Amino acid sequence: MLKQFFFICIFFALVSHAQVAGTSIFSFLNTSTNARQTALGGKTLNLLDDVDQPTWNPATINSNLNKQISANYSSFLAGISIGSVSYAHNFSGIFKTFHSNITYVNYGEFIQADVDGNETGTFNASDIALALGTSYQIPNSHIYIGTSVKFIYSSIANFSSTGLALDFGAIYYNALKPYTFSLVMRNIGTQLSTFNGESENLPFEVAIGASYLPENLPLRWYLTVDNLQQWDISVPNPSNQTTDLDGNTTEEEISFIDNALRHFIIGAELFPKRAVNVRIGYNFRRGKELQLQNVRTFGGISFGFGLRMNKIKLNYAYSRFHSASNVSTFGLSIDLNKNRTEIAPTKY
Repeated sequence: MLKQFFFICIFFALVSHAQVAGTSIFSFLNTSTNARQTALGGKTLNLLDDVDQPTWNPATINSNLNKQISANYSSFLAGISIGSVSYAHNFSGIFKTFHSNITYVNYGEFIQADVDGNETGTFNASDIALALGTSYQIPNSHIYIGTSVKFIYSSIANFSSTGLALDFGAIYYNALKPYTFSLVMRNIGTQLSTFNGESENLPFEVAIGASYLPENLPLRWYLTVDNLQQWDISVPNPSNQTTDLDGNTTEEEISFIDNALRHFIIGAELFPKRAVNVRIGYNFRRGKELQLQNVRTFGGISFGFGLRMNKIKLNYAYSRFHSASNVSTFGLSIDLNKNRTEIAPTKY
């Protein structure tokens, strides 16, 4: 069964192309809005019991998510508000379960000025994405594949842009095994309309993920390796520049190992199946890019907790970006299935 999964991985890799988020339009699509996801580092791909997870890996859509709804909100950096709502529902047919999601970003109000700097009023900017997805189990295997389609709308003052994107995911899951493996290709698509007539790339991304739950230890580990479509994702940190006595500035030199580590995100969840659990994660790239010279900022670290009360689950995440900025994310999940006595366990 694992061989089938690896063949799928190779196929996805062959059709991928280079694109790193941050150099493209609609970059908000690669920002986590889920409190549980955020606490684990921001890009976990293997959460099988979370109705928000299909936003990152549509292969995790499964029947146990039926009639679960979740809402998340974060007062992000610089007064930016981000949030999302997810819902899953079972139907009859080959594609039994469908998942829907709305993600939005409100950048707030800005001062509008003419070319001479004279203020002429204010304007707003926002992004929104609507997604619908489903999954399918490959017969006689433990491999599940999924896809979702996203309609994207972005506006800045009187200008706007729309786009259409697809996510593809695959996951190897066996209820008798303590591990899972995932492969995801996200944001494959194009702009339907542009801001100024110039077409821009979407934030295409390829990532693999894994999770492992030791037999006698209630601590599930998560690993994500992102941006596989491009090896060099390093950006010199201005804080690490050096200046000699003549005033010549030398940028930070990023080693092979340093760049490799920036692809990694790790997370851990203590008591993952209990009513109360604790989470922690570390994003190596964020930690390196927001590092301050000779100052311990703890950038890249995130942590949080989950609290389940009957059919309601509260999630909280605290993300450390910089010594001058931190982000709190709140999540609320409700199980609307009257025939289920508890939140679905971690299985299909």
